[in-house]
Amino acid sequence: MVTHDEEILQGLKSGYSQRIAREKDLYLVYNYFIDEGCRKYNLTRDDSFSMYSDAVLATIHNIISGSFDGRSSLKTYLFQIFSNKCIDLIRKSTTNKESVHQSAGLPDLLEQLPDAAKNVIEKLIDAQKIKAIKEQLANIGEKCREILLLFEDGFTDREIAARLLYNSVAVAKTTRLRCLDKLRERIKPNTK
Repeated sequence: MVTHDEEILQGLKSGYSQRIAREKDLYLVYNYFIDEGCRKYNLTRDDSFSMYSDAVLATIHNIISGSFDGRSSLKTYLFQIFSNKCIDLIRKSTTNKESVHQSAGLPDLLEQLPDAAKNVIEKLIDAQKIKAIKEQLANIGEKCREILLLFEDGFTDREIAARLLYNSVAVAKTTRLRCLDKLRERIKPNTK
């Protein structure tokens, strides 16, 4: 495994196969940041994993685009991006903005209805959600649709990685989580 910043930086700016190998090296060398995110920021493992994956992708993008100027070590640079993403996630979930837009929850409103009306409304809501998901799955892209449908069918990230020829389980999981976020974002406007 390559651990020197210079080798990773050079590899990321090289051809496809070299770049892929160095992306994997970068991810693996500092993946202990995930545990740091859980400990330092009190994030769930999935949230910390997601923030780390986002930070690695941002770092790779900045290196390739020339935004990374090398004034700090690669480790310091990546950790700063990771730290900022963790803090942004915490802010997003704790700000007043989030609570301002929340009205009475649907379960609370449903409890006020008679049982027959409640069942009808629940079925309509479920049907609408399923319809929205199916519509967006058709538009989300072949790779995303394939990975999400495999996961829905009970395949593990390890099985998905093997079946779809991903480099690692971590890459499959990151891709799946990104596709799921993409699907959620596309469905949000349709279900409000």
